Amino acid sequence: MQDISRCLLIAPILAVTLALAHFAHAQSSAIYVTTYVEVMANAIAPGVSLLEAYSDASRKQDGNLRFNVLQEIGRPNRFAIIEAWRDPGALDAHAKAASTLDFRNNLTAIETAPYDDRINSALATKKGKNAAEPGTIYVVTHVDVLPAGKDDCIAALKAMAIASVDDSGNISYDAFDQVNRGNHFTVIEGWANKSALEAHAAAAHTRDFRKKIMPFIGAPYDDRLYKALY
Repeated sequence: MQDISRCLLIAPILAVTLALAHFAHAQSSAIYVTTYVEVMANAIAPGVSLLEAYSDASRKQDGNLRFNVLQEIGRPNRFAIIEAWRDPGALDAHAKAASTLDFRNNLTAIETAPYDDRINSALATKKGKNAAEPGTIYVVTHVDVLPAGKDDCIAALKAMAIASVDDSGNISYDAFDQVNRGNHFTVIEGWANKSALEAHAAAAHTRDFRKKIMPFIGAPYDDRLYKALY
């Protein structure tokens, strides 16, 4: 049983190491990770406690540039971890750290889905004219397009980032591509409030973006609303 548990803990580290090797071969800049965590509905409080301790430890590690924990607004047992690391070596050290291993080990008792981390490189990271405050709404979207539409989607995402930061109430608009699947993307947006998000969704450039990528979409456009925890 101990051997099985050890293999379950090591498997995600091996996946990270392989992805980092691919990333390092391509470039040596900052690396970004989006992780989805889902716990049992009756285990939200212990899940939040685990995430708080994990975020505190991770922010103190060498090479950490960003570590935020978000909680899904409509389904509070689901979380997203947004990370940025100086380089692949810093992320590799983080993946092997005792605090990371402890977090993942303790999470297994209350999770309802496997720990799902996506290693990304940046396409566009834009800051809006507003600062995050209590009540800020974050949108995390997974965009999956057919391989033939990858380049068109990249161009559309970059243009969308430039247009969106000028929208009223925008805090940030970041677009990333997944290093081991070049046709998969993550978009992370920050909005001052619900009204700002709704106005953005109705804006001409947002509707035009959705039309441009629709012919290439490989899965439903998966956008989820979150609030910041840490």
